[in-house]
Amino acid sequence: MNFKLTQMPERLAKPRQSGITMVMDKGLSIEEAKNFLSVAHPHVDIVKLGFGTSFVTPKLREKIEVYKSYGLPVYFGGTLFEAFLIRNQFEDYIAILKDFGIDHVEVSDGSITIPHAEKCGYIEKLTKHGTVLSEVGSKDAAHIIPPYKWIELMSAELSAGASYVIAEAREAGNVGIYRGSGEVREGLVQEILTQIPAEKILWEAPQKAQQLYFIELIGSNVNLGNIAPTEVIAMEAMRVGLRGDTFHLFLNNTAAR
Repeated sequence: MNFKLTQMPERLAKPRQSGITMVMDKGLSIEEAKNFLSVAHPHVDIVKLGFGTSFVTPKLREKIEVYKSYGLPVYFGGTLFEAFLIRNQFEDYIAILKDFGIDHVEVSDGSITIPHAEKCGYIEKLTKHGTVLSEVGSKDAAHIIPPYKWIELMSAELSAGASYVIAEAREAGNVGIYRGSGEVREGLVQEILTQIPAEKILWEAPQKAQQLYFIELIGSNVNLGNIAPTEVIAMEAMRVGLRGDTFHLFLNNTAAR
């Protein structure tokens, strides 16, 4: 950090298992990725090449190497996994992971229907190839999953070998754990947290108000994902109480003037 300040929340050091910031790259150029990393890399833990963008990204291999040169794991969006699966190309998907040196994998069923036991089977298989993040929730706003079902699905996927479960929100933050307006479904979130450890959940939170909600609820070391590259520094400041929204959050009463 650039200055010494007292009463700062303790941010876990990298490589960290909790307090993760996952950035969504929806099509940065190689130079844009380099510029982004030159500023933000100390605060980024993992990069997702959003949905199926890796299929159409020029110089994909070179771009992945840029992220790896900063020690950052990269993974393909869950939509790409689903695109291979619906075409009966699961083995081709594994071959591509190996070819590109990808050792983090997202397993999702937000766009297609996969029997849950089968989804857990894919999680088990993919743990042999790397770290698995499994996404729970639908991209269909009309498909409302009750809280007990979220808990049941998350528990089963962690038991199958997922290192983290991702709470679905899409890149816009308007489905899954959020209402169409972007408002957090607070009852759902708090019920999930009665059964699933917070450090095992990666909350997709692309909007500032959503990030603020989870920082206030869980603390500076909450796992947050789908963060835009341009928002990483601002969000890190918010995590440690150096943005107006969280300014008083970590101060004791005598210092909060």
